[in-house]
Parts: sequence; C-alpha cells; structure tokens
Amino acid sequence: MPSILPTVGLGVALLCPGAFGQTPAEPLKLTFDDALARARQYSQTAYTANIAALLAHEDAVQAKAALLPSIGGLSQFFYTQPNGTASGVFVPNDGPRVYTEQAYLHGDIFNPEKRAEYRKAIAAEALAKAKTDLAARGLVATVTGDYYGMAAAQRKVSNAERSLKEAQDFQDLSEKQERGGEVARVDVVKARLQVQQRERDLQDARAALDKARIGFAVILFPTYNQTFSVVDDLDGAAKLPAFAEIRTMAARNSPDIRAAEAAVQQQTSAIAAARAGYMPTLSVDYYFGLQANQLAVHNPDGNNNIGSSVQASLDIPIFNWGANRSRVKQAELQLDQARKDLSLAQRTLLSEMDSFYVEAQVATSQIASLRDSLTLSEENLRLTRLRYTAGESTAQEVVDAQTTLVQARGAVDDGLVRYRLALANLQTLTGAF
Repeated sequence: MPSILPTVGLGVALLCPGAFGQTPAEPLKLTFDDALARARQYSQTAYTANIAALLAHEDAVQAKAALLPSIGGLSQFFYTQPNGTASGVFVPNDGPRVYTEQAYLHGDIFNPEKRAEYRKAIAAEALAKAKTDLAARGLVATVTGDYYGMAAAQRKVSNAERSLKEAQDFQDLSEKQERGGEVARVDVVKARLQVQQRERDLQDARAALDKARIGFAVILFPTYNQTFSVVDDLDGAAKLPAFAEIRTMAARNSPDIRAAEAAVQQQTSAIAAARAGYMPTLSVDYYFGLQANQLAVHNPDGNNNIGSSVQASLDIPIFNWGANRSRVKQAELQLDQARKDLSLAQRTLLSEMDSFYVEAQVATSQIASLRDSLTLSEENLRLTRLRYTAGESTAQEVVDAQTTLVQARGAVDDGLVRYRLALANLQTLTGAF
C-alpha cells in the first residue's frame, strides 16, 4: 500500500504562512485623514446625531404633507336585519344592504395649527442639523487628541530606546574606566542604576503606546483586535490665524449658536401652534363613487348609483377647560428658556474663543523654546561626557545631564501635542482653517 505521508506533508506546507515566500500582512498605518474618515464611519456619537437629523427631516416632510390635500378610498358593506320595512331594523340605514365604494379628496382650507407645526418642524430640522455639525466637530477634536496622543506615545518609545542606549553607552564607559583605575566603583553603580531606570522608562512608554492604541481603536474599527499605527506629522501643524479672523469665523460658523437660534425659532413656532388652538379650522371633503343598496352602476329602476358629493366643515373651538391657555403658557416658558440658552451660548462662545486662542498662542510660542532646550540638553550631555572622559566631571553630572535630556525630549513632544489640541479646540468653534 503506497504511503500518503509525503502528500500530507505537502498539504501542511502549503497551509503554512510562509509558503511560496508569503509574509504576514504589515500592521495598518493610518494618516490623520484616514483616522478621521474611519471615526466618522464607526463613531456611535456621530451616527446618533445623523439619525436624529434624518428623523427631524422626515418630521418636516410629514408636517408639510399634512398641509396638502390627501386622496383616499373607502370600501364598506353594512348589513341590517330586515323587518319588512325599506330601512330594516335600524332606521338610519337605507336598507338591509348598503354598499360603499368611494374615492375621496380631503383638504384643509384654513388650519393655522398645522401651518405652525410645519414651521416648528422646519426649525427642529435646523436644530438637529446644527447638533450634527456640533457632534462632527467634537469628533474631530476627539480624533485629534487620540491620534496625536498616539503619535507622541510612538515618539516616546523611540526616545526611551535612545535614552536606554545612551545610558548603556555610559555604563560601558564607566566600566572601562573602572578597569583602568580611573574612576571609583560608585560610578559604575550609578551608571547601572541609570540603565535600570531607562529600562523601566521604556517599558512604561511601550505600555502607554499600547493603551493609547487600544483606546483609539474603539472608535476607528468595527472589531476590537485591530493592529495599527499612525503617521507622525506632529511637526506639520497649521499656522495659528489672527484673532480677528478667528472671531469672524466663529461668529459665522459656530454650531452652538446655530443650534441655540434654531431652538428659539422652534419654540416661537410652538407658541403659534398653541395659540392656533383658539382659532377655527375649515376643511372640505369631496366624495365620488357608489353608496347604494346594490353593488351596481344602476338600481333596479334604472337610476344611476354613481355620483359625487361635497362636504365643508367649520370646526370652532369654544371651551376646553383651559387646555389651550395652558399650552400657550407652556410654550412661552420654553421660549424664554430657549432665549436664555441662546444668550448663554453667545457668552460661552466668546469665553471659549478667548481661552482656546490664548492656549494656542502659548503652545505655539513655547515650541521654539522647547526645541532650543532640547538642543542645549544634547550639547550639555555631549560636553559632560567629554569632561567625564577627561576626568573633569563626576558620574552624577553625566546622569543628571541624561535625565535632563530625557525630560527635554518628552517636553518637545508634549508641547507639539498641546498645540495640536489647542488648534482642534479652536476648530470646534470656527470650523477647519
């Protein structure tokens, strides 16, 4: 019997990831625009706001349709127990059998309440759209914070690796000089302690990067276990516009103000709708078809069963125990609240604009200083190591110089992230610039 082991072995080999020179797919690398597009696709907050806007639009469509004439059909059959008379047991009926097959047209000639409800629905749609824009800008700020927080975490891992390498180099130098009798044992101990600290710093930096990636993945992907990285463009931030330009853009584009103004308009229409309860309504109905004792075009006497009729109705409200007055009062209270909300939104906009702009100014002005401090820290470490090699400085001075450099590197990254976040906060008020 021939052996099948070679065949099985070949099949297993074909299923291996490295078969035919294939390599596992590299982790996804996202730009900021990629991340923002994914967040808009999968963010629950943005989805909820969009659904609310779509629902408000459908409410407006329905409110407008209520103002227009409607067409319908009516098909009925009434059976009344005969009793020997033409109407049967129930006098109002026209006979034991009554057939109705009609088409009808209904229209409101005068209905102020429906018109006010339509204006209210239009304002509610504008409010929902403003809230959608607000949610979208808030999402941009969230993505900015998570994206550049992750970019900074990637940099800090790289910085921690460099700092560890520098500490290890100093440890090698101190050990060599100890063997040559040029330094005391304490220098080697200090260098080793520095290496251990930098190893712990590297572990912390990698953990921080993993946590940043985990938190960011929740709003970027439909599945949780997605491996990805981000493109580091921290150094390519936009220039901060002049304050006058920011003020103009905020006044024109603020979704908070648009939402508050739409709320005022909505409540103004709600008052009109409530007051319309005091007014009469006039409607007209037109019917065409058949309503007879026979389901036929003509009755037994040859008369026509098919025809038309018109009905006009005037509904006059007289007394309803103060319900209309209560609705008007309720709408007036809500309008007063909406106006106060608008005033607060206007003051808040000015306050946040000033605060965010000051933060952005400080952040952008400090970046150059932080970079200069980084350059000086690198030079300080270089010179201190040269002095240590020449026996003119101590190991503690080298360790202090390394620590200063670590802090300077982290401060530059934090400063760049701070500026990015300040710009994102301004853009929630002004839109992109």
